[in-house]
Amino acid sequence: MITVTAFRWVPPLAQGLVRDHRVRWALEEAGLAYEERLIGPADQASADYRRLQPFGQVPVYEEDGLTLFESGAIVLHIAEASEVLMPSDPAARARTITWMFAALNSVEPHIQSLALIDLFYKNEEWAKQRRPGAVQMVEKRLDDLVAWLGARDWLEDRFTAGDLLMASVLSILRHTNLVAARPALEAYRLRCEARPAFQKALADQLAPFAKNAPPGA
Repeated sequence: MITVTAFRWVPPLAQGLVRDHRVRWALEEAGLAYEERLIGPADQASADYRRLQPFGQVPVYEEDGLTLFESGAIVLHIAEASEVLMPSDPAARARTITWMFAALNSVEPHIQSLALIDLFYKNEEWAKQRRPGAVQMVEKRLDDLVAWLGARDWLEDRFTAGDLLMASVLSILRHTNLVAARPALEAYRLRCEARPAFQKALADQLAPFAKNAPPGA
């Protein structure tokens, strides 16, 4: 049985964005059953958990003695066994992997930088000075994506794990209008998020948060 670690609870600003959602989504697309292992701050800091995830993050993926961390690596592992996520044609497979890396390396770092400024450091003077440049870099990456998509529904000729990761990255900008201001990109994001596997994964991530919310949260 596959086991995926996830948080018992996170604040609303992070709900739906914790990276176990990407893994849950991939598992749903692949039709693979799994169990969740819910953890909290004490678990993250424990020696036992650090042996599974050196940085104390989620998710950790466990399957028949195999232990993986890093959401991109886990999604790649799942995709390699799923025609839904990874085409069998070698060239199409290589293109899918290229887009997976692009989502996590060319796009996400800039988006995450802006999100950190806006959600955690917005009152810091350095953040106020840095934000215009961060927005400019994000806008450039988004415009590049719009140009690539053109009239396409997906990054390549059909939905793949590349789209799964790219849509997950774009969702980090939900506190802004940067994606919504680009109709083609917003339509792409919504197309990805309308998939039943996305919706099921999101509901399953959110359920423990509602159950374990602290009083007044």
